[in-house]
Amino acid sequence: MKNLNMHKQSGFTLLEILLVVAAIAILAGIVIFAINPGKQLGDTRNAQRWVDVNTIIKAIYQYSFDNNGTIPATIQVTATDICRTGASSCTGLIDLSVLTNNSKYLVAIPIDPQATPVTSTDYQVSRDSDNRVTISAPNAENSEVISIKL
Repeated sequence: MKNLNMHKQSGFTLLEILLVVAAIAILAGIVIFAINPGKQLGDTRNAQRWVDVNTIIKAIYQYSFDNNGTIPATIQVTATDICRTGASSCTGLIDLSVLTNNSKYLVAIPIDPQATPVTSTDYQVSRDSDNRVTISAPNAENSEVISIKL
């Protein structure tokens, strides 16, 4: 005769489930800390800034090549923000529309990934006394300096 009071129980106890959940939470926290999404996103935006700065400097180089070494006349000695393509006003900004006219060198001036002004690209351009042009991204993240001199 079988004993009805003895039957095999299967499954996990509450304590075992809580331990597994706690272990997963600790591992997830370590992974998230190691990956550091904020830094990764900043590095991604900085990579885009490098591409944009390179694009602008190459367009200026091509313009100067086509114009016997003359750079766009609007570039000043003082580092100044570049005006967006199609902005309603470029007051206080450098207008590089000579690069975008008829899409000859650029279709549009690149814009910083986190640019907030309506008229500025958040990239800066300047020239030195030898007419060497510098393009920079002053809003670079993670203490990175993004600047190219032509």
